[in-house]
Amino acid sequence: MAEAVPNEATEKDIQALYHALDEGRLSEIRRTINALPASEIAHFLESLPVAKRKIVWEQVDPEKEGEVLVDLRDEVRSTLIEDMDTEELVQATEDLDIDDLADIIHDLPEEVTNEILLSMDRENRELLERVLSYPEDSAGGLMNPEVVTVRPDVPLDVVLRYLRMRGDLPEPLDEIYVIGRNGHYRGRLAIRDLLTKDPDTLVADVMDQSTKPIEATTPASEVAQDFEHYDWVSAPVVDESNKLIGRITVDDVLDVIREEADHSVMSMAGLDEEDDMFAPVLISSKRRAVWLGINLLTALLAAWAIGFFEDTLQKVVALAVLMPIVASMGGIAGSQTLTLMIRGMATGQIGVGNAKYLFTREMLIGLLNSLLWAAVLSIITWLWFDDIRIGMVIALALVVNLVAGALAGVLIPLILRRLSIDPAIAGGVVLTTVTDLVGYVSFLGFGTWFLLGQS
Repeated sequence: MAEAVPNEATEKDIQALYHALDEGRLSEIRRTINALPASEIAHFLESLPVAKRKIVWEQVDPEKEGEVLVDLRDEVRSTLIEDMDTEELVQATEDLDIDDLADIIHDLPEEVTNEILLSMDRENRELLERVLSYPEDSAGGLMNPEVVTVRPDVPLDVVLRYLRMRGDLPEPLDEIYVIGRNGHYRGRLAIRDLLTKDPDTLVADVMDQSTKPIEATTPASEVAQDFEHYDWVSAPVVDESNKLIGRITVDDVLDVIREEADHSVMSMAGLDEEDDMFAPVLISSKRRAVWLGINLLTALLAAWAIGFFEDTLQKVVALAVLMPIVASMGGIAGSQTLTLMIRGMATGQIGVGNAKYLFTREMLIGLLNSLLWAAVLSIITWLWFDDIRIGMVIALALVVNLVAGALAGVLIPLILRRLSIDPAIAGGVVLTTVTDLVGYVSFLGFGTWFLLGQS
């Protein structure tokens, strides 16, 4: 029988833990924290400053430490591992599944890794080495190499007896994989068919051969898409010769989806999704300083462009008042397109085949919106400054910059991906530079032309 899963912590439970920690009631913390699932303990630890985190970590039962370490973000895990000795780390990781151990083994000190490998039998060591031989963000890196397999030429009754004799089965188990004598993948046997079909029926007669397995080198993002499209609970993983080497379960895929969502949001601000929210001030300051420096360079570039129109700004003060509007509107329009493009790339919906259609579509959307808001803004500006020429200047500049923003929003992620640069990281900076430059230059250029009569 499966072990009962403790109830998840509510917001009230978390607040109670905070109060107990502030008041030093360690026995209450120990009792409460160890009644939670490992994932909830990890979440609570990540919500604490470093000093308090270490106090709570000392209250976690040793038999839970390994599972908690697996669920922690990389940086938080590293800070806790630094304070653990070799014996404690070996004990914490000895009961982990092979795929979970593979997730954290790179964060362990070398002497701990060696100790773990020496404590494993040959079969488990080979399974671990198989997982580690694939990139972390691939199907091979996600898979659990421990699978239940049967031959196609045995009756279902024999399979049932084999499962009873085996006793310990991996979770979740919705299907068993069918292999040939050389270990090559043949198909899937659903548990429902095993339980409902005639016991004398051969596995070959009821197994599913229509669904293809996942190749070990498949990127994790594509694995997540396959699970979403086919509503899989688990899926077999094969090597280049179609030999079954493991399986991926839906809980692994949920981790991938969460990590990709975190990556998309954090990268657009120049941050790493694995960073510790409560890291020391100096460490976090250094990380953000790099991103701020890059943005400063783009701002200086925009200021340099504005400098060419210094005479125009001195003579027509209204342009200085209105100038930020054009750049801001272009930036928003471009960000909308850029976000859609990055999301489409992440979900596999955008490729060479439909890029041209998307380009045309976004250009038309940008043009229609620019004409609408150019008309509105030109009327407001005309009434505000009592000069129709200023209304015409801002209307023309707005049309140019909104169309340019839409154009940049489509092309920037496509170009960055071609250059093997993550659009989520660099796309926002490049887009802001483009819309600021185009916005300022077009607005001040039209202003010089219409208001001062200069070309």
